[in-house]
Amino acid sequence: MYILIGLGVIIFGLIFMGVYFSLYGVRLYNNLVTLKNLVSKAWAGIDVLLKQRHDELPKLVECCKAYMGHENKTLTAVMQARAGVNAARASGDTKALGQAETQMHAAVGAIFATVENYPKLKANENFKELQGRITDLEENIANRRDFYNDSVNIYNTRIAQFPDIWIANRYGFKASELLVFGDSEKTDVDMKSAFA
Repeated sequence: MYILIGLGVIIFGLIFMGVYFSLYGVRLYNNLVTLKNLVSKAWAGIDVLLKQRHDELPKLVECCKAYMGHENKTLTAVMQARAGVNAARASGDTKALGQAETQMHAAVGAIFATVENYPKLKANENFKELQGRITDLEENIANRRDFYNDSVNIYNTRIAQFPDIWIANRYGFKASELLVFGDSEKTDVDMKSAFA
C-alpha cells in the first residue's frame, strides 16, 4: 500500500514538473517572440522616417537648383546618397544602411553648408521649410536608431542567456544587427572648413 502511495506521489511529482517546465518554456518562447517583434517595430519606425526623408530630398534639390546651378556636384551627391539609402533600406541590410546614412548625412550637410554662400536661397521660405523638415527627420531618425539599437541589444542578450538560449536555438531565433553609422556621424562638424 505504501509502495503504491509512494509511486503515486512520484508520478504526480513528475507530471507536475513536466507541466511546470512546459509552461516555463512557453513563457520563455513568448518573451523572445515579444522582443523579436519589438526589434521589427523599431525597424519599421526607422523605415517610415527614411521614406519621408526620401520624399523630401528631391524637393530640397529642386529648390536649391534654382539658386545653386553650378553646385551640381553637391546636389548630385545628395541624390546618389538618397539612392544608396533607399537600396539599403529596401534590402533590410543594416550594415549597408549605416554606411549609406553616413554618406547621406555628409551630402545633406554639404548642401546646408553651401547654402551660406547663397543669401537669397537661405532667405527662401520654401528652402527654410524643407530644411526644417529634413532637420527634424534627421533628429527623429537618430532617436529611432537609438530605440532600435536598444531593442536589438535586449533581444540579442536574451537569446544568448541561459536558459533562453535553448529556446532560441530550438526555434531559430537569430541575433539582429545593430544600426551603426560611420565615424563622420559621431564627430563634430568642422565649421571652419565648411565655411572656408
